Amino acid sequence: MRKRKKGSLQRSETLTGFLFVSPMLLGVFILVLLPILATFILSLADWNFVAGMKGIHWVGMDNFEKLWQDEKFIKSVVNNLIFLLVVPVYMLISMVLAILIDRHVYMKSFFKVAYYMPYVSSIVAVAIVFQVLFQPSYGPINSFLSALGVANPPKWIADPNFALFSVMMITVWVSIGFNMIVYIAGLQAIPSDLYEAAEIDGANAWVKFRRITFPLLSSTSFFLLITGIISTFKVFDIIAVLTQGGPINSTTMMLWYLYETAFVNLKVGYSSSMAVIMFIFVMLITLGQWIAQKKWVNY
Repeated sequence: MRKRKKGSLQRSETLTGFLFVSPMLLGVFILVLLPILATFILSLADWNFVAGMKGIHWVGMDNFEKLWQDEKFIKSVVNNLIFLLVVPVYMLISMVLAILIDRHVYMKSFFKVAYYMPYVSSIVAVAIVFQVLFQPSYGPINSFLSALGVANPPKWIADPNFALFSVMMITVWVSIGFNMIVYIAGLQAIPSDLYEAAEIDGANAWVKFRRITFPLLSSTSFFLLITGIISTFKVFDIIAVLTQGGPINSTTMMLWYLYETAFVNLKVGYSSSMAVIMFIFVMLITLGQWIAQKKWVNY
């Protein structure tokens, strides 16, 4: 009798739990899982959504074959791979700043807020500010370089050779704050006893960093590396405001080209195949990092 009551109570608790989480599960299914499934299905079709459901023409793997013959898509892939370099750069800068602020600087709260502000600021506002700073003729940066005697300063976002590099610099500047805060949290979780023992053994600052700080921050670095690489495949807003993929497709990223294909050219099937390729890239890179982390991440 008691077992029946206990089983009935467990079932009612389980049902109650499902009722509480059902709105979230329904939202995840409609807004996340269903679009992912639709993307994989539509990647096998040639469809302009203005034509309605009757306009779907199944083409199999033709969309994927066209992608590898599409020079603009290949250019966007190359740009995305180059853009990945921003992740180790801002991670290194963030780690150094976190160590300096956490251990060697007064007014810690002020510096935390100052470096975090770009991250929480509107990316549209940030892009407009840098649009003025990078203005080739009268922008402050080129005016300063001219004052230093540079005869032909770069045209930055107006120059195909410097546009992607300019966007990468902005991304580094914006991303430092978040990564720095996470690193500071990781530093504060390291027991101070380890540093005291190292000092007794005569270890200098570099040895303490190499033997204590860096290994014990490896799990934090792993988290920031994965999330940072995934975020590079989602770069859109800064491109949309600053360059629109130009000049001459020098800043066209996969997500920007996907947006143009789907919502400007209305080629939903073709853009869905791009989304599938992006998904595969992110999955493979993440799996590779997950396998490699066994060799350098300490928990």
